[in-house]
Amino acid sequence: MEIRRAGSQPSGTGPADYFTGTVRIDPLNSPPEPARVGMALVTFEPGARTAWHTHPLGQTLIVTAGCGWVQREGGPVEEIRPGDVVWFPPGETHWHGATPTTAMSHIAIQERLNGSPVTWMEKVTDEQYRR
Repeated sequence: MEIRRAGSQPSGTGPADYFTGTVRIDPLNSPPEPARVGMALVTFEPGARTAWHTHPLGQTLIVTAGCGWVQREGGPVEEIRPGDVVWFPPGETHWHGATPTTAMSHIAIQERLNGSPVTWMEKVTDEQYRR
C-alpha cells in the first residue's frame, strides 16, 4: 500500500506545446507498470484549454469546480459543470478547457498503452474555441 499525502507532489504547469493559457496540473496517481491508470487534477484559468488530442484507451473527466467546455471533433462545444462526468472513447479527437470567463477544474483519468496515455495534435484555434 502507498499513501500519497496531499501536497507531497509538486504542481506543474501545462506545457505550452499542448495547452493554451494558464493550466496547473496536480498529479494524483501514476503507479508503475503493470498498472496503466494515471490521474491528475487539472485546473484551467479562464480561456485556457488543451490542444486537440486522443487517448489510446479513452479518458474520463470528473468536473470538480467551475464551468468548462468540451468538444469532440465534428461535434458542438458543450458546457460542463461540477459533478459532470465526461467519457471520451479510445481514439476520439477532442479538447477541453475553461470558458472565456470562468476557471474550471477536473480530475483526468486515462490509461497508458505502450507507455503513452495521449497523442497530442494541433492547438485549438481561437475561432474553434469561440464557436
